[in-house]
Amino acid sequence: MNLSRTLSTSVIALALSVPLVLMARASGGDEIPSTASADQATTSKLVYGLLSDSRYAYRPRPLDGTLSADIFKRYLESLDGSKMFFTASDVARFAKFKDGMGGAVKAGELDPAFAIFSLYKQRVDQRMAYARGLLKQDIFDFSGDDRWYYDREDASWAASDAEVEQLWKQSVRNDWLRLKLAGKDPDAIRKTLDKRYANFTQNSNQLDGTDAFRSFLNAYTASIDPHTDYFDPRSAERFNQSMSLSLEGIGAQLQKQDDVVVIRELIAGGPAATSGKFTPGDRIVGVGQGKSGPMEDVIGWRIDDVVEKIKGPKGTQVRLDVIPAAMGLDAEPNRIVLTRAKIRLAEQAAKSEILTVPAKGDAPARRIGVIKLPAFYQDFEGRRKHSDDYASATRDVGRLLKQFRGEDVDGVVMDLRGNGGGSLNEAIELTGLFIDQGPVVQVRESGGRVSVEGDRDAGVAWDGPLAVLVNRGSASASEIFAGAIQDYGRGLVIGETTFGKGTVQNLVDLDRWPGNEGKRYGQVKLTIAQFFLPDGSSTQNKGVVPDIAFPVMVDASEFGESTYDNALPWTRIAAVPHTQYGNFAPLLPKLEARHAARTAHDKEFQWFEEDVKEFRAEQAKKYVSLNEAERRAERDRQEAKRKSRQEQRKALGLPLDPLAADAADDGLQANERNVVKDAKREKLAEDAPDPLLRESASILADAVQLLDNDKVLSAQVLPAASVDGHWTE
Repeated sequence: MNLSRTLSTSVIALALSVPLVLMARASGGDEIPSTASADQATTSKLVYGLLSDSRYAYRPRPLDGTLSADIFKRYLESLDGSKMFFTASDVARFAKFKDGMGGAVKAGELDPAFAIFSLYKQRVDQRMAYARGLLKQDIFDFSGDDRWYYDREDASWAASDAEVEQLWKQSVRNDWLRLKLAGKDPDAIRKTLDKRYANFTQNSNQLDGTDAFRSFLNAYTASIDPHTDYFDPRSAERFNQSMSLSLEGIGAQLQKQDDVVVIRELIAGGPAATSGKFTPGDRIVGVGQGKSGPMEDVIGWRIDDVVEKIKGPKGTQVRLDVIPAAMGLDAEPNRIVLTRAKIRLAEQAAKSEILTVPAKGDAPARRIGVIKLPAFYQDFEGRRKHSDDYASATRDVGRLLKQFRGEDVDGVVMDLRGNGGGSLNEAIELTGLFIDQGPVVQVRESGGRVSVEGDRDAGVAWDGPLAVLVNRGSASASEIFAGAIQDYGRGLVIGETTFGKGTVQNLVDLDRWPGNEGKRYGQVKLTIAQFFLPDGSSTQNKGVVPDIAFPVMVDASEFGESTYDNALPWTRIAAVPHTQYGNFAPLLPKLEARHAARTAHDKEFQWFEEDVKEFRAEQAKKYVSLNEAERRAERDRQEAKRKSRQEQRKALGLPLDPLAADAADDGLQANERNVVKDAKREKLAEDAPDPLLRESASILADAVQLLDNDKVLSAQVLPAASVDGHWTE
């Protein structure tokens, strides 16, 4: 398992799978306006009214100099978080706006925000022109001892253009060295990097007033709390699609590559896939609406603009001009007519597998069912309309548990690693699959009123052995579920301490107030409450602490709620009565001992521990060497390590790493790689060895075996087992 590869893998998945980067509203290079439009001014006032009112916001902030300074700081960071575009003099030039940022939001007078954004675009042009110019210079000798300090979050603004240019010089040299180490010759490197920097400039030029407005308003919302966000109408639609796991369109995952939009993957069952006329890698160069609408040439457009043209209501038609992957971009395109449909994003739904924990000594082999849940999704609109097939994490997990019962599994692991949350209602109902009625979460509103939400349905979908696997990326609804299971003593929690997000957000449609029939103002996802577990403890900041801990991949100082400077503090309230199905404290020392003994001889787990230590040490440096011999030696060491591990896998009969032969850094960005090969590689990564999941299954199997064989221990751990049947065979 290559940890750095695992942590750096980027997944592209949106409505039609649009990357959330440099989103622009217009396909051309519009200038940033000097002032807000009427709709933007109205939106700003609406958002201020919402977030300044304690009836809506959980923790409203007064409109004072402190808030204005916070907005100012966050706005600059949202534009130039790496501090590689603006200089200290630029920031000083903006200082006159600092005290008035809050008032600008309240009044909808956003001239300062647009002025800053306009200068940002100018600086991007300037820095990219400088970077491209460097490619013609003789600066690519890598025999010295200099370094590229890439982590500039806490750095000061550069004192001058010359200082910024020195930063870019080291960044460009690192880009060059990566490609050189990957085997590229100087001409190929120069061509790749020149195109990369030119594309960055083009993307920046396509940013417009909508982007500036959204960035500024989100600097304000982030100043209220870390999880309050503003969505313009297009962003709101994408968010709702991600929650409902459905969209209306052609069913294709798209990616921007140079000036064209490329089909990365076809979604099974969608119109594009069932037509049989598309292949991954095909380029979409023109889009027309219906049977006779004019065809629009979309070469050079932003990807979200192209997607906006392609998607549409089910049953409507769209015409696409498509150049096959095997042909040059100057070839005659094929014109394909598709009828749009509603598409379920099944790849992002809950999935299951069964792991067999082999027999050892007097312990028989155990079959452990695993359910991987990437999010607590729910089709809110489908549920309101009482649709039979609306997307629901709980409904999907319930079906998988039913299958497990039919296959006689000995236990279930709920894998919530990387699950950032979703619907609070789904978290409550999902917990109800494993407990027989009772409170799941306490919700405290801004006025202090506490309500208790829980499972009211009698019966359970699974009453057998249960474990919940979490990591630092498990947040919000994941923490409600894991924390409630832990509070009830219903199952073991295994892995890392979770993210620590203990607040509840609600989506408010801004168009409802003016009585507007169209979508003009967008939506706000605002924090309305804080949640507490049945025992009264909050997960806020502290997260859920596992019963059995695995090595920590990312330190809490680098990722998690505790890294936000305006996060709510941890606190607790009174507990509410709830059933105590078990108390795992007497069992944990025995499980820890078995876990330690097993992993001491588990090659894959040892490799994981080695990679964690190496990754964290590398991250702590916050720089990379620009010495070619040093970097090449490290690259060779990593390659030798991968080969050695693969050979050991063969010798030990372990599953091979499908990416071992293709794990070295290629120096490319996602949009520079072969789309088809990259998509296949992404699929292969799903089959990579997972020692943490396998060890979680073994821990759960240990618990079953220990409780089966030791009735005294079982009576201590599961006092209610003889009554309700939990954890019994």
